[in-house]
Amino acid sequence: MTKSPAQALPVIVSLLGLVGLWALAARLGNDPTVLPAPGAVWQILLDEIAGGEWQEHMLATSGRVAAAFALAMGLGTVLGLVMGLNETVNRWLSAWLLVLLNIPALVVIVLCYLWIGLNEVAAITAVALNKTAMVAVTIREGVQARDSALADMGRVFEMRRGTYLRHVLWPQLWPFVAAAMRNGLAIIWKIVLVVEFLGRSNGVGFQIHLYFQLFETGYVLAYALSFTALMLLIDFGLIRALEHRATRWRTVTS
Repeated sequence: MTKSPAQALPVIVSLLGLVGLWALAARLGNDPTVLPAPGAVWQILLDEIAGGEWQEHMLATSGRVAAAFALAMGLGTVLGLVMGLNETVNRWLSAWLLVLLNIPALVVIVLCYLWIGLNEVAAITAVALNKTAMVAVTIREGVQARDSALADMGRVFEMRRGTYLRHVLWPQLWPFVAAAMRNGLAIIWKIVLVVEFLGRSNGVGFQIHLYFQLFETGYVLAYALSFTALMLLIDFGLIRALEHRATRWRTVTS
């Protein structure tokens, strides 16, 4: 669902204010090698797009983010549902989730590269493993916080498990799913950049590594901020629209 102009205005003004602060800091610093102005970074981005470099690396990173995100959300959602609905499983696997949550992402990435090799499978597996536990915990908390009265209603009407999950549990879970998706996108793409920084030959992380070695701050900002902009578009244009659609029943019943 598209946001109304009144709803979108604060977001636009806020982002423009952030750009204004950046421009002011660049002007006061007066050193383009440390912090180039927004206009200079924009020109670098246009040059990279014109040369085709930007598209190649953005597509590579986007593909890794999409694959890792789908894998983490799928596995994490199933695991969270099972743990939330079955207390025995929850007791046995809670310690596993704590271990996964507390292992640094860098360690998981390095181990996957050592065990699987410097390839796409290792890269995507490392990213997905880092996020799956967080998704599982979020979904489990959502299941455990569900309205017990609605669960009792489902038992009284002898709902089938699939019907109960779709019409009773899922609408209550959606805010937790949306939180996991939003948090997941924010974290996964950052971990993907680290994966590309350490062991890939293309992608935004690879480009950032290259320009870091060349001390090209403008190029680092151009690639990092352009992918950040893409993630913002996905959040505002897709996730929030799905969230509104899934929670319309609350407005109707209130």
